[in-house]
Formats: sequence, structure tokens, C-alpha cells
Amino acid sequence: MNTIQNSSFAAARFFFSDTRSASFWLLVRLYIGWIWLSAGWEKASNPAWFGSDAGASINGFVLGALAKTTGAHPDVQGWYASFLMHVMLPHPMAWANAITLGEILVGLGLIVGLFTAAAAFFGFFMNMNFLLAGTVSVNPVMLLCAIGLMCAHRVAGYWGLDRFAKRWYRKTSAGPLTS
Repeated sequence: MNTIQNSSFAAARFFFSDTRSASFWLLVRLYIGWIWLSAGWEKASNPAWFGSDAGASINGFVLGALAKTTGAHPDVQGWYASFLMHVMLPHPMAWANAITLGEILVGLGLIVGLFTAAAAFFGFFMNMNFLLAGTVSVNPVMLLCAIGLMCAHRVAGYWGLDRFAKRWYRKTSAGPLTS
């Protein structure tokens, strides 16, 4: 039993802490980042999603989700339907613009590897909301990848701008506080 536990810890340590796994996380980051960036870019170029006339698409999305609240095993739970109805439906333009910008920022953050853990967290958060709204698509795969990126935050941005940002932060914050 002890050998199994040690090998499991070694594998976890390799994937989540060892810079030799950074190339794997680079591929995951690029894949997920590209999906987010292309989805956000598609929305940004669609007036129903982004701009002063935005909101038509989010209204359709929310109304579609609300239609999935019936039956013995609804796709959308009542508490989340309440959130959609009372928080999202009254402000469709703000939510459509926020989702569009969020997708673009998460995609860019993951692709360039800057604030990788934060980008993965916000991607995870958006995936959870899409899943709670009854949209499956690629969301489960993206959710699992985001969890992996958050767990591997020490090495996930190694082949990216995080590597340099962490060095800069350590260097600028290492000295004593000056007034």
C-alpha cells in the first residue's frame, strides 16, 4: 500500500509541481485558451452579443435554459433558474458584454501564460455557469482542464509570461518596505 501511495504522490508531484511537465500544461493552456478566445472573438463580432445593441443572444440563451427546468430530472435546477430570471434577464446587455470580454481575457491569459491560475479559475467559473444553465458541449472537458491548470499553477505558466512575471514580482517585493 505504501508503494502505491508513494507512486501516486510522485505522479501528482510531477504533474503539478515539476517544470518537466510544463510542456504538457502549455498544450492544455493553448488548447483551452484558443477555445475561449475564438468563442469570445465570435461574440465580439456579433452585435447580438457585444456592443450597445447586445443582449438578444443572452436573452435567447437564458430563456432556453429556463425551458429546461421542468420534469423529474431537470437540466437546470430551480435555484439557478431563479438566478437567471432575476439577475441575468433584467440586464442582458451587461451580461452579454461581460461574458464576451471574459471569454477573450481568459483565452488571452491562457495563451500567453500570464496570470494562468486566475485565467483558469475564471474559465472554470464560466464553464460551471454554462453547465448549470444546461449547456454541455465542450464545457465538461474545459472544466476538467481548468481544474488541472489551477492545481498545476506552479508550472502551468512556466512556458509563458508567468515565468517572468513571478521573477519580477519576487525581485520587486523581496526588499524591505521603504517609505
